[in-house]
Amino acid sequence: MAARIALLGEIVAMSLDTLRSNKLRSALTILGVVIGVTSIVAMTALIRGFGDNLHALIQQLGSDTIYIQKAGFESFASGRDFWELMKRPALTAADARAIQEQVPSAGTVTYYIGDGPGAQARRLTYRGHSTKQIGILGADADWLQVTFLNVAQGRFFAPFEVERRRQVAVLGDAPAKVLFPDVDPIGKEIRIGTDRYTVIGVLEKRPALLGASTDEFAVVPATTYDKQFPTLRFRGYLMRFLSIGVAARPGASRDQLMLEVEQLMRSRHHLKLDQPNDFDLVTAESATRILDQLTQAIFLALVVISSIALMVGGIGVMAIMTISVTERTREIGIREALGAKRRAILWQFLIEAVVLTSLGGLLGIALGSAIGLGVNRLAGFPVSLPWWSFALGIGFSAVVGIFFGLYPAIRAARLDPIEALRYE
Repeated sequence: MAARIALLGEIVAMSLDTLRSNKLRSALTILGVVIGVTSIVAMTALIRGFGDNLHALIQQLGSDTIYIQKAGFESFASGRDFWELMKRPALTAADARAIQEQVPSAGTVTYYIGDGPGAQARRLTYRGHSTKQIGILGADADWLQVTFLNVAQGRFFAPFEVERRRQVAVLGDAPAKVLFPDVDPIGKEIRIGTDRYTVIGVLEKRPALLGASTDEFAVVPATTYDKQFPTLRFRGYLMRFLSIGVAARPGASRDQLMLEVEQLMRSRHHLKLDQPNDFDLVTAESATRILDQLTQAIFLALVVISSIALMVGGIGVMAIMTISVTERTREIGIREALGAKRRAILWQFLIEAVVLTSLGGLLGIALGSAIGLGVNRLAGFPVSLPWWSFALGIGFSAVVGIFFGLYPAIRAARLDPIEALRYE
């Protein structure tokens, strides 16, 4: 065993000496491998970072909460025609009240307006400070209980403020910092568009998405939103999306809640047994499942594209190793004349190819990691560098070396020692 390990070490040392003596050739040979592994590691870092970031945002939906929407993420992700989805009936505050009153498993029921197509955006101003155009949402008093957001300063709406259409606002973290960099925002009067609102609260900062802030919004009472923000109409469709959030009561399962809500909504929309739902039920689990399917598809496409670069690199390895065998024919003959076995010759050239491509794999990992971290530093894009992406890069490069180095190695091992010694 010790002799075999010593022989392996000797072969690796000889391979490295050969690579050092042909630096330019070796660099050009592994270029395709470096490009392939770099793309795998860099894109994996960005895709995983994006996925982890989005997962953190999805978890704010709550594990026992369902959302009823006219057209949710699942419908759009499945490739459904946008205008067919727009034909669905709009959800209303009356639907939310019906769920609260008629669904036994329902605990907290809330709704909000202003998300999705037709979302309203306005500029917020306070004295000399002004934000860019940001999204405005209208929500009822229980909205935070279902979205699992927290108030960092002040408070959220009281029920009477929603009922009486009070012009009060709760700011996201981003507009609060722009409008009130050195001032307590609570109680200050701001303008949303041309209307005056009193700030009563500021929400906690949320995770960024793709390096961009997810806190650039303000929330006003849903009844005030109805009064101040007219419904947009496009191609005959009302572009207003109302979403209903329902949290299960203590002791009730989410599956039972979904079944009861679905039955009630189908009844309210007068759907027959053979007709599909004209609304979507969205959960954190379903959103996560769609996200995972999307990232897996992107990753698979990435592996296929990177494999092309690795194959090109592998062909280069085979060509260069074949040339190397031809150039070193006399050396091979001398080694065989001195007693070297064909197996040792084969292993020498095979390990030389594996060392060559593995070196390319290590360089690809370093470059891919540097690209991912550079994008994170410059653009704030989230990255993740899982250990298995490094193992995948090294594994792919080693397999390329074995597969494409096998033919030159076999050719070297089969050389006739007498003919090899005569070779000039």
